Amino acid sequence: MDSTSQKPVVLITGASAGIGDAIARRFAAGGYNIVAVARREDRLQKLAGDLEGIAEVVVVAGDVSAAGIPERAVEAAMQIFGRLDCLVNNAGSGKWAPVHETDDATLDEVIDISMKAPFRFCRAAIPVMAAGSSIINVGSVFGTLGGLDGGIYCAVKAGLVGLTQTMAAQYGADGIRSNLVAPGVIRTDMTEAAWEAPPFQRVNHEMTPFNREGTTEDVANTIFFLASDQGSYINGQSIALDGGWSTTKYLCKEALLSERVAD
Repeated sequence: MDSTSQKPVVLITGASAGIGDAIARRFAAGGYNIVAVARREDRLQKLAGDLEGIAEVVVVAGDVSAAGIPERAVEAAMQIFGRLDCLVNNAGSGKWAPVHETDDATLDEVIDISMKAPFRFCRAAIPVMAAGSSIINVGSVFGTLGGLDGGIYCAVKAGLVGLTQTMAAQYGADGIRSNLVAPGVIRTDMTEAAWEAPPFQRVNHEMTPFNREGTTEDVANTIFFLASDQGSYINGQSIALDGGWSTTKYLCKEALLSERVAD
């Protein structure tokens, strides 16, 4: 293909499933070519096949926390498309445990995948980005509120807020925006096992003042908006995508009217 793509180009981590897959499909529909990064090459190839004729998809298979993967992905964007207009740091670890039950292996894994990897991808992408580009980090409402048993997960998601803000300050004057989307719990393969559990439903469904669940498409649409011209004056912001869960003290009527049972 031409050394410089006529289409804008987005690099998406964790693009092989769930929210990342939805993000890739939304950007493809919106006219972007894609560099898709994830560990599962078979799923990335399926994504590329599904989007054939809609978008050019370059597959970079590898662990986002591995040395050299960010540089390889950015290099692929520049060699094949000649540009990089948007970075979406979506890949992350969903491991939860209270601090006193978190061993060093879990601590290192979550930090490596959910903090170091986004930092490294930002570091690799910034030098090739031009004015009008943007970086969008996928955080969590638990990075602004914390939560029971959140441990290092909550700490790292809070760290992403800080990374987003400092990058907005550092590179905004160059026309490169940085924002964060903080979803509530979205139904994906990662969360499916807990979805029908009563404690999960009490904390999430019964405390969300909205009449439906959030979807991967909701997250993808918000991220696409932030990358678009319509979002071009939004910089350094963390946008909660949780139906009002994090900003209200809502309880559904059934919970409000239920009788407390003594232990």
